[in-house]
Amino acid sequence: MNTTAVTRNSPIGGRRAVRSSLTEGAARAGLAARGVIYLLVGVLALQIAFGDRKKQADRGGALAEISGKPFGAVLLWVLGVGLVGMALWRLSEVAFGSVGQDGRSAKKRLLALARCVFYSFVAYSVLSFAAGSGGSSSSDEQSRDVTAKALDLPAGQWIVGAAGAGIVVAGVWVGARAVLREYRRNLKLGEMSTGVRRLVDTTGVAGGVARGLVFVAAGGFALRAAVEYEPDKAKGMDDTLRSFADTAAGPWLLVCVATGLVLFGVFSFAMARWRRV
Repeated sequence: MNTTAVTRNSPIGGRRAVRSSLTEGAARAGLAARGVIYLLVGVLALQIAFGDRKKQADRGGALAEISGKPFGAVLLWVLGVGLVGMALWRLSEVAFGSVGQDGRSAKKRLLALARCVFYSFVAYSVLSFAAGSGGSSSSDEQSRDVTAKALDLPAGQWIVGAAGAGIVVAGVWVGARAVLREYRRNLKLGEMSTGVRRLVDTTGVAGGVARGLVFVAAGGFALRAAVEYEPDKAKGMDDTLRSFADTAAGPWLLVCVATGLVLFGVFSFAMARWRRV
Protein backbone atom coordinates (compact mmCIF):
# COMPACT_ATOMS: atom_id res chain seq x y z
CA MET A 1 0.00 0.00 0.00
CA ASN A 2 1.24 3.50 -0.87
CA THR A 3 1.09 5.24 2.51
CA THR A 4 2.27 8.53 1.00
CA ALA A 5 -0.69 8.63 -1.36
CA VAL A 6 -3.08 7.71 1.45
CA THR A 7 -1.67 10.48 3.61
CA ARG A 8 -2.01 13.04 0.83
CA ASN A 9 -5.59 11.95 0.12
CA SER A 10 -6.63 12.04 3.78
CA PRO A 11 -8.37 15.13 5.20
CA ILE A 12 -5.33 16.00 7.32
CA GLY A 13 -2.96 15.50 4.40
CA GLY A 14 -5.20 17.63 2.19
CA ARG A 15 -5.23 20.47 4.69
CA ARG A 16 -1.46 20.31 4.99
CA ALA A 17 -1.09 20.45 1.20
CA VAL A 18 -3.37 23.48 0.98
CA ARG A 19 -1.53 25.19 3.84
CA SER A 20 1.80 24.45 2.18
CA SER A 21 0.63 25.87 -1.15
CA LEU A 22 -0.75 29.02 0.47
CA THR A 23 2.43 29.50 2.50
CA GLU A 24 4.61 29.07 -0.58
CA GLY A 25 2.54 31.56 -2.57
CA ALA A 26 2.67 34.09 0.26
CA ALA A 27 6.42 33.69 0.64
CA ARG A 28 7.16 34.13 -3.05
CA ALA A 29 4.87 37.15 -3.32
CA GLY A 30 6.53 38.71 -0.28
CA LEU A 31 10.06 38.15 -1.54
CA ALA A 32 9.15 39.68 -4.90
CA ALA A 33 7.59 42.71 -3.16
CA ARG A 34 10.72 43.14 -1.06
CA GLY A 35 12.75 43.03 -4.26
CA VAL A 36 10.73 45.85 -5.81
CA ILE A 37 11.28 48.13 -2.81
CA TYR A 38 15.04 47.53 -2.58
CA LEU A 39 15.44 47.89 -6.33
CA LEU A 40 13.68 51.26 -6.33
CA VAL A 41 15.49 52.54 -3.22
CA GLY A 42 18.79 51.61 -4.85
CA VAL A 43 17.88 53.42 -8.07
CA LEU A 44 16.79 56.52 -6.12
CA ALA A 45 20.07 56.47 -4.17
CA LEU A 46 21.99 56.30 -7.44
CA GLN A 47 20.12 59.34 -8.70
CA ILE A 48 21.07 61.19 -5.50
CA ALA A 49 24.71 60.17 -5.94
CA PHE A 50 24.71 61.64 -9.45
CA GLY A 51 23.30 64.98 -8.35
CA ASP A 52 19.50 64.72 -8.01
CA ARG A 53 19.27 65.74 -4.34
CA LYS A 54 15.47 66.09 -4.48
CA LYS A 55 14.93 62.35 -4.53
CA GLN A 56 14.03 60.48 -1.33
CA ALA A 57 15.91 57.18 -1.11
CA ASP A 58 13.72 55.21 1.28
CA ARG A 59 10.49 53.23 1.28
CA GLY A 60 8.39 56.38 1.09
CA GLY A 61 10.36 57.60 -1.92
CA ALA A 62 9.97 54.24 -3.62
CA LEU A 63 6.21 54.26 -3.04
CA ALA A 64 5.97 57.81 -4.37
CA GLU A 65 7.80 56.72 -7.53
CA ILE A 66 5.36 53.84 -8.02
CA SER A 67 2.31 56.02 -7.42
CA GLY A 68 3.39 58.38 -10.19
CA LYS A 69 3.45 55.63 -12.81
CA PRO A 70 0.54 54.32 -14.92
CA PHE A 71 -1.58 51.95 -12.81
CA GLY A 72 0.54 53.07 -9.85
CA ALA A 73 -2.36 52.82 -7.39
CA VAL A 74 -2.98 49.20 -8.41
CA LEU A 75 0.71 48.39 -8.15
CA LEU A 76 0.82 49.83 -4.63
CA TRP A 77 -2.02 47.57 -3.51
CA VAL A 78 -0.34 44.56 -5.12
CA LEU A 79 2.91 45.44 -3.35
CA GLY A 80 1.13 45.81 -0.02
CA VAL A 81 -0.65 42.48 -0.39
CA GLY A 82 2.67 40.85 -1.26
CA LEU A 83 4.21 42.20 1.94
CA VAL A 84 1.24 40.91 3.92
CA GLY A 85 2.12 37.54 2.39
CA MET A 86 5.68 37.94 3.67
CA ALA A 87 4.41 38.62 7.20
CA LEU A 88 2.05 35.63 7.06
CA TRP A 89 4.85 33.38 5.83
CA ARG A 90 7.02 34.38 8.76
CA LEU A 91 4.07 33.85 11.09
CA SER A 92 3.68 30.33 9.73
CA GLU A 93 7.36 29.73 10.57
CA VAL A 94 6.67 30.81 14.14
CA ALA A 95 3.78 28.35 14.38
CA PHE A 96 5.05 25.39 12.34
CA GLY A 97 8.80 25.95 11.95
CA SER A 98 10.87 26.71 8.88
CA VAL A 99 12.84 24.60 6.41
CA GLY A 100 16.13 23.11 7.55
CA GLN A 101 17.30 20.76 10.28
CA ASP A 102 16.89 23.35 13.05
CA GLY A 103 13.82 24.97 11.55
CA ARG A 104 11.71 24.28 14.64
CA SER A 105 14.25 25.52 17.17
CA ALA A 106 13.37 28.34 19.55
CA LYS A 107 16.05 30.54 17.96
CA LYS A 108 14.55 30.17 14.48
CA ARG A 109 11.03 30.77 15.74
CA LEU A 110 12.07 33.95 17.56
CA LEU A 111 13.86 35.20 14.46
CA ALA A 112 10.75 34.44 12.41
CA LEU A 113 8.63 36.35 14.94
CA ALA A 114 10.88 39.42 14.68
CA ARG A 115 10.63 39.28 10.89
CA CYS A 116 6.86 38.86 11.08
CA VAL A 117 6.53 41.98 13.23
CA PHE A 118 8.85 43.96 10.94
CA TYR A 119 7.08 43.00 7.71
CA SER A 120 3.68 43.55 9.31
CA PHE A 121 4.74 47.15 9.96
CA VAL A 122 6.11 47.52 6.42
CA ALA A 123 2.94 46.05 4.91
CA TYR A 124 0.81 48.41 7.00
CA SER A 125 2.81 51.43 5.86
CA VAL A 126 2.53 50.44 2.20
CA LEU A 127 -1.21 49.74 2.40
CA SER A 128 -1.71 53.03 4.26
CA PHE A 129 0.13 54.83 1.49
CA ALA A 130 -1.99 53.04 -1.12
CA ALA A 131 -5.16 54.09 0.73
CA GLY A 132 -4.01 57.71 0.75
CA SER A 133 -3.44 58.01 4.49
CA GLY A 134 0.32 57.35 4.61
CA GLY A 135 3.53 58.76 3.24
CA SER A 136 3.29 62.15 4.98
CA SER A 137 6.70 61.85 6.62
CA SER A 138 10.04 60.50 5.50
CA SER A 139 11.99 57.74 7.21
CA ASP A 140 14.32 60.44 8.59
CA GLU A 141 11.47 62.32 10.29
CA GLN A 142 10.05 59.08 11.67
CA SER A 143 13.45 58.05 13.00
CA ARG A 144 13.97 61.39 14.76
CA ASP A 145 10.45 61.36 16.22
CA VAL A 146 10.77 57.81 17.56
CA THR A 147 14.23 58.55 18.97
CA ALA A 148 13.00 61.72 20.69
CA LYS A 149 10.10 59.88 22.34
CA ALA A 150 12.39 57.03 23.41
CA LEU A 151 14.94 59.41 24.92
CA ASP A 152 12.20 60.99 27.06
CA LEU A 153 11.45 57.63 28.69
CA PRO A 154 13.12 56.53 31.95
CA ALA A 155 16.52 55.10 30.97
CA GLY A 156 15.79 56.42 27.49
CA GLN A 157 19.47 56.77 26.56
CA TRP A 158 20.05 53.13 27.41
CA ILE A 159 17.01 52.05 25.38
CA VAL A 160 18.09 54.00 22.30
CA GLY A 161 21.69 52.88 22.75
CA ALA A 162 20.65 49.23 23.02
CA ALA A 163 18.47 49.56 19.93
CA GLY A 164 21.33 51.17 18.00
CA ALA A 165 23.74 48.46 19.09
CA GLY A 166 21.21 45.82 18.08
CA ILE A 167 20.90 47.33 14.60
CA VAL A 168 24.70 47.40 14.24
CA VAL A 169 24.93 43.74 15.26
CA ALA A 170 22.11 42.87 12.86
CA GLY A 171 23.97 44.64 10.05
CA VAL A 172 27.18 42.74 10.74
CA TRP A 173 25.18 39.50 10.88
CA VAL A 174 23.44 40.24 7.57
CA GLY A 175 26.71 41.10 5.84
CA ALA A 176 28.58 38.11 7.26
CA ARG A 177 25.85 35.67 6.23
CA ALA A 178 25.97 37.10 2.72
CA VAL A 179 29.77 36.72 2.47
CA LEU A 180 29.52 33.14 3.76
CA ARG A 181 26.68 32.48 1.28
CA GLU A 182 24.41 31.12 3.97
CA TYR A 183 21.44 31.78 1.69
CA ARG A 184 22.47 28.76 -0.39
CA ARG A 185 21.09 26.45 2.28
CA ASN A 186 17.55 27.47 1.38
CA LEU A 187 17.89 27.55 -2.40
CA LYS A 188 16.94 24.91 -4.95
CA LEU A 189 20.44 24.85 -6.40
CA GLY A 190 19.72 21.75 -8.45
CA GLU A 191 17.18 23.69 -10.52
CA MET A 192 19.69 26.41 -11.43
CA SER A 193 22.11 26.53 -14.32
CA THR A 194 25.75 27.44 -13.70
CA GLY A 195 25.16 30.95 -15.01
CA VAL A 196 22.14 31.49 -12.78
CA ARG A 197 24.12 30.31 -9.74
CA ARG A 198 26.84 32.84 -10.50
CA LEU A 199 24.26 35.59 -10.85
CA VAL A 200 22.61 34.61 -7.57
CA ASP A 201 25.97 34.56 -5.78
CA THR A 202 26.96 37.95 -7.20
CA THR A 203 23.69 39.60 -6.24
CA GLY A 204 23.43 37.75 -2.92
CA VAL A 205 26.91 38.62 -1.68
CA ALA A 206 27.12 42.19 -2.99
CA GLY A 207 23.52 42.95 -2.10
CA GLY A 208 23.76 41.44 1.38
CA VAL A 209 26.98 43.33 2.18
CA ALA A 210 25.45 46.64 1.03
CA ARG A 211 22.30 46.00 3.06
CA GLY A 212 24.35 45.11 6.11
CA LEU A 213 26.46 48.25 5.71
CA VAL A 214 23.33 50.42 5.70
CA PHE A 215 22.15 48.72 8.89
CA VAL A 216 25.53 49.27 10.57
CA ALA A 217 25.56 52.97 9.62
CA ALA A 218 21.96 53.53 10.78
CA GLY A 219 22.69 51.77 14.07
CA GLY A 220 25.80 53.88 14.54
CA PHE A 221 23.78 57.07 14.16
CA ALA A 222 21.26 55.80 16.73
CA LEU A 223 24.12 55.09 19.14
CA ARG A 224 25.45 58.61 18.61
CA ALA A 225 21.99 60.05 19.28
CA ALA A 226 21.87 58.12 22.56
CA VAL A 227 25.36 59.13 23.71
CA GLU A 228 24.89 62.80 22.85
CA TYR A 229 21.20 62.85 23.86
CA GLU A 230 20.30 64.46 20.55
CA PRO A 231 17.45 62.79 18.61
CA ASP A 232 18.41 64.75 15.48
CA LYS A 233 21.56 62.61 15.24
CA ALA A 234 19.41 59.56 14.42
CA LYS A 235 18.91 58.97 10.71
CA GLY A 236 16.42 57.06 8.60
CA MET A 237 17.39 55.21 5.44
CA ASP A 238 17.41 58.32 3.26
CA ASP A 239 19.82 60.33 5.44
CA THR A 240 21.88 57.22 6.16
CA LEU A 241 22.41 56.67 2.45
CA ARG A 242 23.21 60.34 1.88
CA SER A 243 25.83 60.14 4.64
CA PHE A 244 27.90 57.76 2.49
CA ALA A 245 28.38 60.60 0.00
CA ASP A 246 29.79 62.80 2.79
CA THR A 247 32.74 60.48 3.49
CA ALA A 248 36.26 60.84 2.12
CA ALA A 249 35.28 58.54 -0.76
CA GLY A 250 32.66 61.07 -1.81
CA PRO A 251 29.60 60.11 -3.87
CA TRP A 252 31.33 56.99 -5.19
CA LEU A 253 30.81 55.17 -1.91
CA LEU A 254 27.10 55.97 -2.20
CA VAL A 255 27.20 54.67 -5.79
CA CYS A 256 28.65 51.37 -4.55
CA VAL A 257 26.11 50.99 -1.74
CA ALA A 258 23.20 52.00 -3.97
CA THR A 259 24.30 49.51 -6.63
CA GLY A 260 24.44 46.88 -3.91
CA LEU A 261 20.83 47.64 -2.93
CA VAL A 262 19.77 47.29 -6.55
CA LEU A 263 21.52 43.92 -6.64
CA PHE A 264 19.77 42.89 -3.43
CA GLY A 265 16.48 43.67 -5.14
CA VAL A 266 17.46 41.35 -7.99
CA PHE A 267 18.56 38.74 -5.44
CA SER A 268 15.13 38.93 -3.79
CA PHE A 269 13.53 38.12 -7.16
CA ALA A 270 15.81 35.09 -7.43
CA MET A 271 14.78 34.05 -3.91
CA ALA A 272 11.14 34.39 -4.92
CA ARG A 273 11.79 31.92 -7.71
CA TRP A 274 14.18 29.38 -6.19
CA ARG A 275 13.89 29.56 -2.38
CA ARG A 276 12.73 26.43 -0.59
CA VAL A 277 9.70 27.26 1.57
